[in-house]
Amino acid sequence: MRTIELLPDPVSSRLVREAWERLAAAGLPSQAGHRHPTNRPHLTLATCDDLPAPVWTRLARVLSVPPPPLRVTALHRYEGRVRVLVWRLDPDPALLAVHAAVWRLLGAAPGTGRLNPLHRPGAWDPHLTLARSRDRAQDWTGAEDVLDGALPAPGSFTEARSYDSGTRTAHPLGSWTGRSCI
Repeated sequence: MRTIELLPDPVSSRLVREAWERLAAAGLPSQAGHRHPTNRPHLTLATCDDLPAPVWTRLARVLSVPPPPLRVTALHRYEGRVRVLVWRLDPDPALLAVHAAVWRLLGAAPGTGRLNPLHRPGAWDPHLTLARSRDRAQDWTGAEDVLDGALPAPGSFTEARSYDSGTRTAHPLGSWTGRSCI
């Protein structure tokens, strides 16, 4: 599986990592426990089976727009096979436009394979993951208190990358820091 992800600015990234650490220190599930070097705060735009070489060039065009804003709106829990604690993000029109363009590109490009329907425009819920747990009995009571009920200040996305779950490697797609993405 391959992902297309946006990475937060350094301040926003630090705030997410601090939330991970506070949850872990309180004995709650946290992404801080995921020690792989590629683990970092990110927003997943889409996942697919593969990213053939021609898609990289097209992604450059799709991601050459100004970076979308990053505004956290709420702490939220997803219940399911895996329980997930997240900071939901404002579905800003610029963010939705980038997401939809990536989805269209991957859906039309030969060789990308199956796209995850949870990322389909209209179904996608932009968020930054704070914790995951497969333990159905896990009680996350107190997570709001651990995180002080405060939400991070608005930020921005500064980089894009793709993660390859087969090789467990991340591949930069570009940076908006000082230039257009890609």
